[in-house]
Amino acid sequence: MTKKVLLVGESWVSSATHYKGFDQFGSVTFHLGAEPLVKALAGSAFDLTYMPAHEAVDKFPYDMAGLDVYDVIILSDIGANSLLLPPDVWLHSRTVPNRLKLIKTWVEKGGALLMVGGYFSFQGIDGKARWRRTAVEDVLPVTCLPYDDRVEIPEGTTAKIVKPDHPVMAGLGGDWPVLLGVNEVELRDRSDVEVIATLPDDQGGHPLLVLGHYGKGNTAVWTSDIGPHWLSPAFCEWEGYGTLWKNILTWLTR
Repeated sequence: MTKKVLLVGESWVSSATHYKGFDQFGSVTFHLGAEPLVKALAGSAFDLTYMPAHEAVDKFPYDMAGLDVYDVIILSDIGANSLLLPPDVWLHSRTVPNRLKLIKTWVEKGGALLMVGGYFSFQGIDGKARWRRTAVEDVLPVTCLPYDDRVEIPEGTTAKIVKPDHPVMAGLGGDWPVLLGVNEVELRDRSDVEVIATLPDDQGGHPLLVLGHYGKGNTAVWTSDIGPHWLSPAFCEWEGYGTLWKNILTWLTR
């Protein structure tokens, strides 16, 4: 049976100014960060809808019927402001449904939510992702720090698998490729919280993959990236990359 997955975020626009002696010119480029995941899920049991960050600002659903179309929602590298400040609010001072509270209610009644790390996930760079003390944080098996939570690991590290026999680890034996960073989070003290993988002890032992439940729904966090730069090219090209994400999505929708 095909499961419908909504990936929200993982896009950005870069603006550069180029100086050549007296002269200068500008350029703007658009980037999609989830191509490895899109490729990995192609032809699988998971039908992925990719909603880039700029589209999500106004197109992410405002009602339960819009969310009920999906079995899983993935929030990846998109800050809370993008869902709190659509044009009606930011430009016209109109009221709209609070989409963070809507996500919470959706999970509570049986939806599945996955948050993936990045510069605008959890609390993010300079604390600007702002998921701390939101309705979305309420459903996660972890809590966000109140400040910049990036753990940059330029020398690289590999995952420490805490529960190798868990179903989400099926087919993932052996050494994993290199990771270059994570968002630091704190585990919730609840019986439903399962830590599947962490960073090694000499890298702080920070949570990497954590599973949990909220109401009738399932939740998960992967505190590293979905692709570069925190995931090395070797990780994205690893045959276990697709297996990992399919296992997580299977667990979320079981």
